Amino acid sequence: MNPTIDTLLAHRSIRKFSSQHITPKTLDNILQCAISASSSSFIQCVSIIRVTNPETRQQIAALAGGQHYVASAAEFLVFCADYNRHQQIHPSAQLGYSEQTLIGAVDTGLMGQNALIAAESLGLGGVFIGGIRNDPEQLTQLLSLPEHVLPLFGLCLGYPDQQPETKPRLPQSILVHQETYQAVDKSELAQYDKQITDYYASRSTNSKQMTWSEQITTILSKESRPFMQQYLHKQGFSVK
Repeated sequence: MNPTIDTLLAHRSIRKFSSQHITPKTLDNILQCAISASSSSFIQCVSIIRVTNPETRQQIAALAGGQHYVASAAEFLVFCADYNRHQQIHPSAQLGYSEQTLIGAVDTGLMGQNALIAAESLGLGGVFIGGIRNDPEQLTQLLSLPEHVLPLFGLCLGYPDQQPETKPRLPQSILVHQETYQAVDKSELAQYDKQITDYYASRSTNSKQMTWSEQITTILSKESRPFMQQYLHKQGFSVK
């Protein structure tokens, strides 16, 4: 093991932060690590919006489903796939292709993960906020996002004021396939479901009785954010 692997394996979402500020130097290091992430064809189609205005933070917290830590975290960053910058450079750029949406999502995710890993390596914690997509129209207005900019997720950062348990992930026996795709091993899944049931029952906060399979069944039994395709098209993404 080494410090990098230790940091990765110790990951947990932090939703309660102390009042300690993040210094400009520390934030600069985190952002530079984010920017250093891999980029498909060196397109660099990501923008990060740092939101510091308390009122805007409160509004985003409400839009995200009442996630108060959006307002209380030392820093809140919004990660966006961004081809508007490219259009400014090349006004006749051919945009709107579905492949570009995929590239934007992948590159943005890589940059966000780099930022969080860097923060955790410095003793900070954080949590990604997919809830910013609950009302993308209002978020677009709040952040003055032009066409060809797509807000994908937020990231709260700060010094942890809690130590939640590490949530068990799917084992390699289910997640890693050898040579070709393989069906789920039901016995391995049953063991994981029991592990998750035990975890939910014993964790220090928000205990519940549910297997992972039951959780997935609940989530995927209905359409989530049915307005998203229309919003994507409005922002100029995946129109062709």
